[in-house]
Order: sequence, then structure tokens, then C-alpha cells
Amino acid sequence: MVCQLGSFGDEKIMKNKLKVYRAMHDLTQEELANKLGVTRATINAIEKGRYDPSLKLAFKIARFFEVAIETIFIEEKL
Repeated sequence: MVCQLGSFGDEKIMKNKLKVYRAMHDLTQEELANKLGVTRATINAIEKGRYDPSLKLAFKIARFFEVAIETIFIEEKL
């Protein structure tokens, strides 16, 4: 998802390390989805960058892995 911020047209994209953290904890997409109360398709879409989670879900994911939200979700300039 691309969003423009400010009047200068700075374009940013959201990347994430969800797949890395899921693998570090030896969880399948299905297992993580069940623990977070979402579908496997949601986890898959987030990992592939096709879906940016709600702020509530992003915080839930960060709390689950006991890291800061910015550790998993990274905003980058295009």
C-alpha cells in the first residue's frame, strides 16, 4: 500500500518482518493466526505486503512477539 504524506508528496511504503518473527518462533501461518484471532489468509497477506494491518492488529502482533511495533513494521521511502 502506498500513501502520500504531507504536501511535499513524500511516498512511503510499509514493510514488515512478520515472516521472520513467525519463523523464529517456529509457528505456521495457521498457528499464528489462531493465536491472534485472525485468518491464515490475513497473516499471508500481511507477510506478502498485500495488506497493512489495522493499528490494533499491528500492536497485537508486536505484543505477541514481545517487541516494539517498529521492530516488525517498517516505514520506508520509495
